[in-house]
Amino acid sequence: MSLPIDAVEKIAHLARISLSEQDIPLYTHHLSNILAFVEQMNSVDTTGITPMAHPLDAVARLRPDVVSESNQRDHFQCNAPQVEAGLYLVPKVIE
Repeated sequence: MSLPIDAVEKIAHLARISLSEQDIPLYTHHLSNILAFVEQMNSVDTTGITPMAHPLDAVARLRPDVVSESNQRDHFQCNAPQVEAGLYLVPKVIE
């Protein structure tokens, strides 16, 4: 698939990238190659193949769900300017 030059200029504008006139043919070629590769991947038959979350057959090691730190809320809230009922009070920002 070959991209027209005006499409590359529009893509550059949307991405807020400034391209010089001499760079446009190079970017047109590279973007066209990327789109051709995507078309090639779309043409592969993937029926019967289950989607994977990771390319390797890795299993995440899970740790036991146990409390590892003590409750230090009161200690941390000593430094806060305003606290009420265990909550930090902050100025209203929405009018």
